[in-house]
Amino acid sequence: MSDTLHLEFSSKRNDLSKGKQLRDGLSVAVQIGNSLWVSNDETISLERLVPIDSHRYGHHQQFPLHDYLQLPVAPPSDPADIEEADLEGLAYADGYLWLVGSHSLKRKNPQLNEGSEKARKQLAKIGSDGNRYLLARIPVVERDGIYTLVQEHTHQGTTRTAAQLHGNAQGNELTKALRDDKHLQPFLAIPGKDNGFDIEGLAVNGARLFLGLRGPVLRGWAVILELELEADSKQPAMLRLKAVGPDAQLYRKHFLQLNGLGIRDLCVQGHDLLILAGPTLALDGPVTVLRWRGGAEPDSEAMVPTDALEWVLEVPYGQGVDHAEGMTLFAPDGGDAISILVVYDAASTQRKQTVDTVTADIFTLP
Repeated sequence: MSDTLHLEFSSKRNDLSKGKQLRDGLSVAVQIGNSLWVSNDETISLERLVPIDSHRYGHHQQFPLHDYLQLPVAPPSDPADIEEADLEGLAYADGYLWLVGSHSLKRKNPQLNEGSEKARKQLAKIGSDGNRYLLARIPVVERDGIYTLVQEHTHQGTTRTAAQLHGNAQGNELTKALRDDKHLQPFLAIPGKDNGFDIEGLAVNGARLFLGLRGPVLRGWAVILELELEADSKQPAMLRLKAVGPDAQLYRKHFLQLNGLGIRDLCVQGHDLLILAGPTLALDGPVTVLRWRGGAEPDSEAMVPTDALEWVLEVPYGQGVDHAEGMTLFAPDGGDAISILVVYDAASTQRKQTVDTVTADIFTLP
């Protein structure tokens, strides 16, 4: 069973993107109380929407990331030159909004109208946006019934500070740790849309962070990275990888047999992980939500075969449009969630009924 939710954006809040309308490239979503947080993957900002009525969220407020974090590449004066953060994961836990960029390289999209020879050269160009190497957390506080971001917040003697994993425009502590990984190292130099390394999901359970990889998919097996972060004692605005597990590794790898699909998003429900599974390459579908029982608290590195995953629901997709990218547990009243909300990149015309709106889908969890 599904329903729709209308998301209303302000056309005046498009100054931190490369010109793409915010509604046309939604890549992440998370609900915190009555506030819905989303982002466009070509921006360096977060967008907050709050309820207008039971089927509409609006009163759009934009939160530039550079107001809270030290972006690897600072915003230029011309929005057309922005190095996007390519946010692909949002999660809320313990008073923090967590976010992660794709950490992926990109390949030039060839323009055939400029001639085949030039198109061939364009297809050979591989580049990166430095702000994609972002893994961070920002404190969230409630003010007048609405949740908002702050640089720092102290409550009952505990101070929460906006902070990010040590890194720069060429990488961070995570990509450095992966350089010697026997499974993932060869894919760090391959663009995300070519089955290269590409983070597209984030879930948080206590101290554990789970990063879902769209790619690489290895012989049909998708990958989830599990890691923990801790504050740098000398630099409160920075985080470091913390050793996890009995072997004191900087990360753990879980392989899930998704029959060739990659991971497009993750969220925690109780002890379980919900997985939005979709194409690794530039394909439209299929798109499925699966449940990994106990996946939010595995005892060790796991190999999870297909028959150990529970089918939850199928997500619709279009031909060249409506690509499911973000998923969050959702309750219209901000209470206990019995549904998931899915937002889409490349929204179809049918989803854009007015100039600044787009519809997301609500699916009741079985």
